[in-house]
Amino acid sequence: MRVQSSATTAPRIAVATDRDRPGLGTLQAALGVIAFSLTFPATAWGLEGFGPWSLVAVRSVLAAVIAGGCLLALRVPLPARRHWPGLAVVGAGVVLGFPLLTTLALQTSTTAHAAVVVGLLPLTTALCSALRVGTRPSRTFWTASLAGAAAVLAFTVQQSGGALSTADLYLFAALLVCAAGYTEGGRLARVMPGWHVIGWALVLCLPLTVPMAALALAQEPVRLTAHSVTGLLWVAAGSQFVGLVVWYRGMAAIGIPKASQLQLAQPLLTLVWSVLLLGEHLPVAAPLTAAAVLVCIAVTQRARG
Repeated sequence: MRVQSSATTAPRIAVATDRDRPGLGTLQAALGVIAFSLTFPATAWGLEGFGPWSLVAVRSVLAAVIAGGCLLALRVPLPARRHWPGLAVVGAGVVLGFPLLTTLALQTSTTAHAAVVVGLLPLTTALCSALRVGTRPSRTFWTASLAGAAAVLAFTVQQSGGALSTADLYLFAALLVCAAGYTEGGRLARVMPGWHVIGWALVLCLPLTVPMAALALAQEPVRLTAHSVTGLLWVAAGSQFVGLVVWYRGMAAIGIPKASQLQLAQPLLTLVWSVLLLGEHLPVAAPLTAAAVLVCIAVTQRARG
């Protein structure tokens, strides 16, 4: 494969076309949110047959195989050298950090609780965006975001009996690394197709994920069931690749701050899946908190960034 810059005329035209159609960008970002909303239930299923390290490593390897196959089949050129540091941030945050930390959290936390905590992701992403790419959302935007964050924090403290649990610490750390990965991925998606961003990030992580998978599978017991296999396949293909492809395209089209606020709907969607797929019993505070942050979506989407 010949090495050349992926920021060619054709990709630039494609990205520019998406940015000229904000409705399409919103739809793509929304599809990404739907895919992500199934991640925690699918992870819970995967943990029925895999250890946490095995599940994270194998899902990353499988997603990299899918992405690498697509890149190879379409003869996508290597990214320009200046983009590799950004891709490394995407890999560290989205491919490795967030999946591992949330999987460790789900060993002791319900998916419903984790879903509401991750409702803070839009705010952390907006903060990272402001620091990294210089976006300056309006005061209304920040007020609505902080209101949603306050609701999530109140829920977390109330559910944890006034103190943060180990699972909560894992989840808050996951928010930080994922926000960094989303921000860098959204920035790169402005100069290359979104699926190239996550595709190359997954491939870049293979030297770490392949030995990690081999070691974890040798140490952790594996029990293949319909649930564990389905969960693994979804987090690998749906969450780790397809979901991120449409998500990054959506961010490139409508901007990182506004796209990130669509994720305020993710906790409510995950609560629905946790009941339908896992049979979890929801505390009254969970849907109330999710509904409260949903109100912020309308405000932030109307606010000028």
